[in-house]
Amino acid sequence: MTDGPDWRPVKRVRAFEEVVAQIEEQIASGRLRAGDKLPGERALAAALGVGRPSVREAMRVLEAMGVLVANPGSGPEAGAILAGSAGPALTGVLGLHLGLANFAVDDVVETRLLIESWAVEGAARHAGEADLDRLHAIVAAMDDPDLSPDRFNELDTEFHTTIAELSGNALVTTFMRALRDTVRRHQRRAVAELGPDTGALRADHRAILAAIVARDPRAAADAVAAHLRRAYPQVSRVREDAPSPEN
Repeated sequence: MTDGPDWRPVKRVRAFEEVVAQIEEQIASGRLRAGDKLPGERALAAALGVGRPSVREAMRVLEAMGVLVANPGSGPEAGAILAGSAGPALTGVLGLHLGLANFAVDDVVETRLLIESWAVEGAARHAGEADLDRLHAIVAAMDDPDLSPDRFNELDTEFHTTIAELSGNALVTTFMRALRDTVRRHQRRAVAELGPDTGALRADHRAILAAIVARDPRAAADAVAAHLRRAYPQVSRVREDAPSPEN
């Protein structure tokens, strides 16, 4: 059983940065975990030897980072609680950096290829009958002739993030969701450029699912690569010469 948080008086001029650093340190050491409630503003300021404005600023920074959720008020539910999901924060950071052109779309799509190829191999090995039923239901829903482009994209995202979940790796699932959300506008454009006939993309999904059902990891990874080549033909690193994740 871990000890409680070990707070130390703050010495930096920009005190709120040290407050943030100490909370990050408590998280890294395991003394603070997802769902834990931080001490109140006054108690935390006293424990750290800083003013309440410094604690308040640190809370704003951590909330913006997605590390904690602030519940205003004075009741038992009020206060700052460490967030239990990193997905929204990670998605936000990736989205901002992609918007600033720190990450090219080519890099994001190539990363998706590497991650999803590995994930689909895991799905082919470990998916149970209930998991396969989920994928079959998504693929069947995509065959609706009256499906709007936006709904198609939603189902497409659900199909691929479900595969990531079936890899059994929670970090891969979170990162995959972030990547999908980051390239959402490019995904919509790719579907629009294919026109109203999404038959080729739907056939790709059926090929990926068939390989998972057949318990053929290599065929599943190859089907994912073929799908991404079709969806993003302008990205050179997912073309025919793209390396297999096993190479």
